[in-house]
Amino acid sequence: MGAKEYLHFLQKEIHSTAVATIGEDGHPQVRIIDMMLADDNSLYFITAKGKAFYRQLLEQQYVAVTGQKDGKAVSLRGRIRRAPAALLEQVFRENPYMCTIYPGSTRGVLEVFQFYEGQGEYFDLSQRPVFREAFAIGNMMLQGGGYCITDDCMGCKLCGPVCPQKCIDFSVAPAVIQQEHCLHCGKCAEICPKQAVIRR
Repeated sequence: MGAKEYLHFLQKEIHSTAVATIGEDGHPQVRIIDMMLADDNSLYFITAKGKAFYRQLLEQQYVAVTGQKDGKAVSLRGRIRRAPAALLEQVFRENPYMCTIYPGSTRGVLEVFQFYEGQGEYFDLSQRPVFREAFAIGNMMLQGGGYCITDDCMGCKLCGPVCPQKCIDFSVAPAVIQQEHCLHCGKCAEICPKQAVIRR
């Protein structure tokens, strides 16, 4: 799958997500926000203009979003902006339950925001070995995470038994961590006598 599929999974299958911003006291604040719409490269959500969350969105223009269902999770962090007001009608058409929460003209207190640029990750704990994949939307460059094995590897294989997902390939030199199955736990780095395992 790719970014488009992960965005649609987050919006349609998970829908209710945890969204984090920074509060006025400088501490993280998290609330549950429904992802209302998705297209090939964006997510859309709404909030009321009187909320502290709304003010934080305008000031920070950055959020972190995560959601999980049946062992499958999507996380995304990046830039948000106000979306065209016309999208509010589409939000209510595609999410009719909102009509009972904000009936009639009361929906005028709402504004649509677009998550348009960021980096995310899909993580499936329901399969063995686990599967993870990073993705980016908008103009964001994809940045790696986790660990890799450098040329300092002497082939001792001490990292093999401590790897929870057994995702280290010793058929090549230096050994290679299969990133799509790695938990990023760091046990391989801890045990390596040559410090050949480093953060990506």
